[in-house]
Amino acid sequence: MKRKGAIIVALFAVAFAAVMITSTQGLSAHRVEVCVEYEGRTACRTASAATPDKAKETATVNACAQIASGMTDSMRCQGNPPTKVTWMDRK
Repeated sequence: MKRKGAIIVALFAVAFAAVMITSTQGLSAHRVEVCVEYEGRTACRTASAATPDKAKETATVNACAQIASGMTDSMRCQGNPPTKVTWMDRK
């Protein structure tokens, strides 16, 4: 009886892992490096997301977080156009 329960648990774990892998594969379909400049400081960050817009937005937010102080500066930084945008192959 213990063996049957162990097999059921193992099959469930494999099925769960397969569903998780399949459902998350599209989440990083687009990868980009964005460089931003704010008040004389520059930062570049890479991000991946399901859509190109979301990947670019995430990379911009992450770059601004490195060079801006506080929420107001971060919002101003994010409002500036990136100085460099490089689209990459998904790895």
